[in-house]
Amino acid sequence: MNAKDKILEDAAAGRLGFAEAVAKLAASAGAVGELAEARIDHARRERCGFPEFVYGAGKSLDQLLAIVPEILGRTGSVLATRIPAEYGAALLEAFPAGEHDPLARTFRVRGPHKTAGRVLIVTAGSSDAGVAREALHTLEACGVGGELLNDVGVAGIERLFASLDKLRAADVCIVVAGMEGALPSVVGGLVRCPVVAVPTSVGYGAAFGGVAALLGMLNCCASGVTVVNIDNGFGAACAAARMIKHIR
Repeated sequence: MNAKDKILEDAAAGRLGFAEAVAKLAASAGAVGELAEARIDHARRERCGFPEFVYGAGKSLDQLLAIVPEILGRTGSVLATRIPAEYGAALLEAFPAGEHDPLARTFRVRGPHKTAGRVLIVTAGSSDAGVAREALHTLEACGVGGELLNDVGVAGIERLFASLDKLRAADVCIVVAGMEGALPSVVGGLVRCPVVAVPTSVGYGAAFGGVAALLGMLNCCASGVTVVNIDNGFGAACAAARMIKHIR
């Protein structure tokens, strides 16, 4: 009797609870990579359609140097977000095929995955570029095609109107804006595709670090706009990837 059959037999006989049986099945299939300070979810792509990612904020360089190769060895690619700038050189030395984007605060090693779909990432201003680039890298790591449309905010609305063809050709639009967060309402009124709004922490005092943009987007007058957390380009990209993969 193999290990999987033994686990199922023990569960059926009541010798193992449901949660314990699920955990043992995952471990026996190699779905969980056990490290000293992390447990890597190798089955995430199969369940969710995109791989395990690494959230770099709060992690030491040694932790990242242990986690990154664990994922890379199984998938041939890896994306780490919110990487401290001072870690970039060490990660590139350890993984020469990698790419460090200090503006996006990401580190990634590209794999052979093909991209599907077309997501247009629209920014209100160039100050939103870091969040937009985080979204772009995340889309590509999810196997989704992304393109940037920069600096088309409502203060110069003609710049947005000049790109209507691009907006309307997209499968999903991710709209990134700080200040009062008005741009997603405008885009949402111009396109049929899903719109994911990302408030950023760009703005002066009463912007409250992105809270003003967040509240503005949550009160969007264009129906059906999805809103993610402040500066969360990663989350917006994952939402868009789910939409693309469901549509396709």
